Amino acid sequence: MVKPQQILQQYWGHASFRGEQEKIIQSVLDGNDTLALLPTGGGKSICFQIPALFKDGMCLVVSPLIALMKDQVENLSKKNIPAAALYSGLTYFEVKNILQKAVSGQYKFLYVSPERIETAVFQDFLTDLNISLIAVDEAHCISQWGYDFRPPYLRIAQLREVLNDVTIIALTASATPLVQNDIVKKLKLKQPSVFRQSYEKLHVSYSVFKVDSKINKVLTILKNVRGSSIIYCSSRKETKQVAQLLQLENINADFYHAGLTQDERSIKQNDWLQNKIQVIVCTNAFGMGIDKPDVKTVIHYNNPDCLENYYQEAGRVGRDGSMAYAVLLFQHKDEQQLLNLPNEKFPPLEVIKHVYQAIADYLQIPVGLGQGNYYDFDIIAFSKNFNLDVHLIITVLKILEKEGHLSFTESIFLPSQIQFVVDNTIINNVENTYPSVDVVMKTLLRSYEGIYENRVSINEKLIAKIAHLPYEKVYADLKALQHYGIIEYLPQKETPQVYFIYNRASAKHLAFNTADYSERKKLYQERISIMHRYMTLQHRCRSQYISAYFGDESVKSCGICDNCLQLKTSILDEAEFKKIESALLDFITNNIFTVKELLQASRGIKQDKFWKVFQFLQSERKIVVNELGYIELG
Repeated sequence: MVKPQQILQQYWGHASFRGEQEKIIQSVLDGNDTLALLPTGGGKSICFQIPALFKDGMCLVVSPLIALMKDQVENLSKKNIPAAALYSGLTYFEVKNILQKAVSGQYKFLYVSPERIETAVFQDFLTDLNISLIAVDEAHCISQWGYDFRPPYLRIAQLREVLNDVTIIALTASATPLVQNDIVKKLKLKQPSVFRQSYEKLHVSYSVFKVDSKINKVLTILKNVRGSSIIYCSSRKETKQVAQLLQLENINADFYHAGLTQDERSIKQNDWLQNKIQVIVCTNAFGMGIDKPDVKTVIHYNNPDCLENYYQEAGRVGRDGSMAYAVLLFQHKDEQQLLNLPNEKFPPLEVIKHVYQAIADYLQIPVGLGQGNYYDFDIIAFSKNFNLDVHLIITVLKILEKEGHLSFTESIFLPSQIQFVVDNTIINNVENTYPSVDVVMKTLLRSYEGIYENRVSINEKLIAKIAHLPYEKVYADLKALQHYGIIEYLPQKETPQVYFIYNRASAKHLAFNTADYSERKKLYQERISIMHRYMTLQHRCRSQYISAYFGDESVKSCGICDNCLQLKTSILDEAEFKKIESALLDFITNNIFTVKELLQASRGIKQDKFWKVFQFLQSERKIVVNELGYIELG
């Protein structure tokens, strides 16, 4: 009989499981509803993908992120595991086509956004889908008491009503005990097995610095710790500015944010993954679903508003198990801005209604209309037209999302779409009438099923490849075919979009749960306080503080965060310090060591003293860790 380890070896090339993975997989195989709490980088996807491969039928995966869905479908396909994804931007015909293939058993995994579950076309097919397992990724999104509540997640429970006997596994990296209980309740998990993997990361040093100059501190860190790095900034403008400052210091850096085109983002991301770029300076639009094992530093140039976000972003460091650093920088003004956030993020109800009315006026949507429609939404133009602050607009849009009125995304990818609008007779005469566009037209007809009857999504680059034509020629021919009245051509969009879930309401009578709103504000204030406490924390291990927040009280002091090292200063006198320093430098001079190997070679030195001296040598640039993880003399 095939065992889970054999599947792991066959498809993923790993000889053994990590942490709680094997226990979680066995729980799912035993038919138990399961809640898996794994730290960032803990390998959540394997926990549902492997048991799904053992079961007959298909695994339905609910995920909120289009980029993550696309990435996982692509990775599964590379392993010859059939998978597909349903997300916003696909036409009705494409959705129906994927669901028909799913019903006929052509997929092992079907990824869906939570919004897709409640659509009529999905509900029509649901009972015919042979679903053997339901996996709910980013499950903390179901709790309105969490930091990333998404109302569509509440509708996932509808699946339990239709698929009562199907096992559910819920997975998350960042859920407090309150949110964990809410996940179980909202998903209607039946006597779930709950697995909590320790949040302890023995090789990651957490540090916080209150500084006069952030960029100078960043330069010091990057020069002391070589290798791949992420720097998180709070604004798009700042990502570019910081990247340019690093470039002036001959550091190979680039910037990334959601305002770039999809092609630009893909190029920058791939360059960083392939180590063509050392440092990526980005907003939090970067990193989700990316598993780069050799990231040496994650630096937060600005503080996040909650510990969940900080832990998730910092968790992209040191996944290969080698020594790595998570650093947070702040100034006095950052503290004040953080403490002011609750009032900014939770404006009065009258302000919310005013912005809602302005949005409806700007988009010219009458009362009683708009349900199910996407609208292009230029926030800057809207802000100028109605004299509203951009941050307030985004805040209100997110509040209206949580209340279930609409959804907003700064960069929704809607692929190019085409439909033929003339009959076969005219199409057959195109070769004679418009010979210059004949090749592109025939490529369309050969490559896209149902293009006569429905609007279908196309890829201009793929058409160019198939037709052996330059991309510019394909684009020009498609515009020409539209001009001749032969096709309807809608080029791809990457613009901000507002989607109305329900018909536009009168602002005066806008449905709003004020009690829940007040409770969410109270919990947000608590999360702000916890984040501020982390920033100003003294005399307590940072790793221990983070773990306790997520309900793991068993973690011991790490010995390597800034606070732990500070506490150890008194137990290491100058003579002993010099002795250990000399021993470590001798080791490094005569051997080629990684940090882990040096630690093993220094067994006669207590670990806490080793780390104190080692970090001093790094800060003084007497030693550096190179891109390959080996220690060199500075």
